[in-house]
This record gives sequence, structure tokens and C-alpha cells, in this order.
Amino acid sequence: MSRRALITGITGQDGSYLAELLLEKQYEVHGVLRRPVGEGCQRIAHIQERLHLHHADLLDEWSLLRVMELAQPDELYNLAAQSFVPTSWNQPLLTGEINALGVSRLLEAMRQVNPRIRFYQASSSEMFGRVRQEPQNEETPFWPRSPYGAAKAYGHWIAVNYRESYDLFVCSGILFNHESPRRGLEFVTRKVTDAAARIKLGRATKLRLGNLEAQRDWGFAGDYVRAMWQMLAQDQPGDYVVATGVKHSVRDLVELAFAHVGLDPARHVETDPALLRPAEVTTLCGDASKARTTLGWEPRVSFAELVRMMVDADLARVDRGG
Repeated sequence: MSRRALITGITGQDGSYLAELLLEKQYEVHGVLRRPVGEGCQRIAHIQERLHLHHADLLDEWSLLRVMELAQPDELYNLAAQSFVPTSWNQPLLTGEINALGVSRLLEAMRQVNPRIRFYQASSSEMFGRVRQEPQNEETPFWPRSPYGAAKAYGHWIAVNYRESYDLFVCSGILFNHESPRRGLEFVTRKVTDAAARIKLGRATKLRLGNLEAQRDWGFAGDYVRAMWQMLAQDQPGDYVVATGVKHSVRDLVELAFAHVGLDPARHVETDPALLRPAEVTTLCGDASKARTTLGWEPRVSFAELVRMMVDADLARVDRGG
């Protein structure tokens, strides 16, 4: 009998890659939708007929209880979130309700329905914020610099508390920035690769960005969902940093993307102070030694390969009129 997995946030970047991975491993895959089927389901359209989709919301504990009873999962992956850091400044209360209290609602529903479910919580490198040490590992103290980071820190610690208080199999993946052609257009990586494609094809002339010197540890989302699955396959639960260990600036990202299509970014890229964060996170770089040693996990796609993959996908999409 195949194992069953339930994924919140299945229509997102990570959810779609994770669903593909689990289907390849012969799982019965269930997903949680907030909206009617078809709305925002583009990332899973190619596998939708193989999925079992349910309606629920992290703001509504009753709906979570119901979907858990229907799906009867062996594994539960909580990838749902208000995931865009700038939006968390405009909607801090909603961000807290989803990214913080939503985790509590989901854990409590799981504890009531079936405490033997293996649970994955999507934590974030944004919890480190104003970093105390570099690179950051599982022992680095958190200092979040946004409502998003603060809410994620709550979600992380409530997951730890449920693991320790109720002896649940709960893991948190402290994932550093991970991207793909399925990344939303509001994120800086996709904003850059989409602009490079549009400018190359004559559909745009300028790209406006905030802090070009901010540095991040960027990896490929398809690599990172493999680590999620590996965490829940262990004998004991734990928390893991998932990262490449190499950081690049936004300027590096821009130069690589524009060079791939033969453009000079100096002619097209402008800085816009309105795009700066109220409290900037200037650098993040992860130490994934524990994941490499315990899980046997390794990133397979380099930063340069990732950027080229995203630019090529955006070139194809824009050329089709997307």
C-alpha cells in the first residue's frame, strides 16, 4: 500500500515540485487548496489528475481537522504561507495569522486526528535576519527583521514545542532562498530573469530594483524539496538548514541573467529607494553540514545553472506572449 502525503501550499513553487517528487516515489498525494480548483493551479496543471485536492484554510481549524480526516496522511508537509517578505510589512496581522498561528492550528489538528503523522514545517532563513554569525546553522540565534521572519520564527518554535511536549515526529527545514522558473514574478530572482527576457525581446526597456548589494544563498527549489522528503524518512525527527553554502549579491544575479541574453545591465537597471525594505537583511549564507551528513543531501544545480534555467524559461514564455 502506497504512503499518503498531504501538502498545504501544493499550488506554490515548492508544493508543485514536492508533489512531483512524491508521485515519482509512488505516494498517494493529497493537497490543500484555498481557492476553487483551477484558480492559481497552473504549477500543478500537468499532474492535477493524479492528485487528490481538498479545500481548507490555515485560518480555519475546523477545515484542517476535516481535510486531515479525509486524507488520512502518513506525512504532512506544511508549505502554505504568506510568502512574500515585502507584503508582510503591508499585512503584518494576516502574515502572523497564517505563518505563525496557522502552524499551531495545523499541529493541533494533527495531534487530535492522528499524532503518528510525520510533520514537516517550512521554516525560513529570514528568521536569522540580522545575522549573529556566518554561515548560519541550526544553532545560530534568530533575529528576524520583518513580520514575515518573526512569524516564521513563531511557527518554527511552536513546531519544536509540539515535538518536545507531545513526542510528535516534527521536522523543520530552515530553507535558504530557493528559486525556479515556477517562482512568483514578485520575487527578485524572477523579477530579474523576466526583465532580462522582456528587454531582450523588446517588450521592456528598464528594470527597477532595491538594494543591489544584498547577498543571499540561492539554490534550486527542486533540490530543496528532496531534503524535505529525506527529513521525514529519518528514524528521529530534527531541524535542518538547507542551503548551498555560497552567497551571491543581487548585482551578481543581474549581471549573470543579463549576460546570458547578451545585454549590458548598466543600460537597463536602475535602483529605486521605494523598493528598499524598512529593515534590510543584508546577508544570508547557510551551513547545511547537518543535512549533508545526516540526510545525505547535496544540491545538484549551481547558481549559474539556476539563473540560466530561469532566463531560458522566461524567454520561452515571453516569446509565446506570456
